[in-house]
Amino acid sequence: MKVAVVTGGNKGIGYAIVKGLCEKYDGITYLTARDVGRGEAAVSELEKLGLKPRFHQLDVTDQKSLETFHDFIKNEHGGIDVLVNNAAIAYSHAATEPFGVQAENTLHVNYFSLLNTCHMLFPLLRPHARVVNVSSCEGHLLKIPGELLRKRLSSSSLTEEELTDLLKQFVKAAKSGNHQAEGWPNSAYQVSKVGVSALTFIQQHAFDADPREDLVVNAVHPGYVDTDMTNHKGPLTIEQGAEAPLYLALLPPDVKSPRGCYVWHNKAVVNWVSGPTPSHF
Repeated sequence: MKVAVVTGGNKGIGYAIVKGLCEKYDGITYLTARDVGRGEAAVSELEKLGLKPRFHQLDVTDQKSLETFHDFIKNEHGGIDVLVNNAAIAYSHAATEPFGVQAENTLHVNYFSLLNTCHMLFPLLRPHARVVNVSSCEGHLLKIPGELLRKRLSSSSLTEEELTDLLKQFVKAAKSGNHQAEGWPNSAYQVSKVGVSALTFIQQHAFDADPREDLVVNAVHPGYVDTDMTNHKGPLTIEQGAEAPLYLALLPPDVKSPRGCYVWHNKAVVNWVSGPTPSHF
C-alpha cells in the first residue's frame, strides 16, 4: 500500500492537502500535527466527510518526535511515496518580538526543521516518490536585495551545507542588526522560504543521482490563501491553495517536468532566478 505524509496537516493548506489526497490518492494518507488533540480533531472532521486519513503526532522541530515517526512508518509500511513538507510559521506584522528572535524562530521551523525532516524521512522514500516543499511567493530569489547573495543562492554548484551556512549567517546578522547591510531583506519569512526554494533545487540534483528511480521534488507557492498565517486576508480558499501542491504530489511516473522546479499556484513553472513572478493571487 502506498503512503502519503503531510506535515502541519491539522489546519489551513495542510488540512486541505490531506483532504485532497484522501479523495484522489490510491493509498494511505497520514495527517501529522504537533498537537495530538488538534490533529485528532482534524481527522474527525475529515471522517465526517466520509474520508479516512490516519493520524500520527509529528513535531518537525523535535528530534525525538521525528525519530518516533520515522520508526513507525518504517516498521508499519516500509516506506513513503508522497511527502508534503507544509509545516511552517510566520510572525504577524504587528509582532513585538525583536527581529533577531523572529529570525531565529522562523528559520528554525521553516528551514532547519524542514531540512532535518528531509534528512530523517528521505531514506524511506520509495522509487517514484514525490516530495512537495511548500514555499511561497515570498520564496522567490528576487526577494533578496543583495546581488552577491543572489548569485551565491542561485549558483548551480551551491551545496546544502553552503546554503545552511548562509542562512545561519542571516540569523547571526539579524541578531546584530546588520542583516540589511549584508544584503538580506527585513523579513525572516522571506529568507526562510527563499531557503526552502533553494534547497529544493539541491535536493532534486541529489535525487537525479540517487539509485532509487524517478524521485521528484518541487517547491510550490500555493497562493495567497485565507488562513491563520495570512491573518485571513488571502482571497483563495484552502482548497484552492491545495490545488498546486496536490498536482505536484500526484505527478505521474517518469514525468519530465516539473522536476526540481519552483511552481506557482496556477501550476506554471516560474523562473526562480529572474522572474517575472505572476500575481500571488
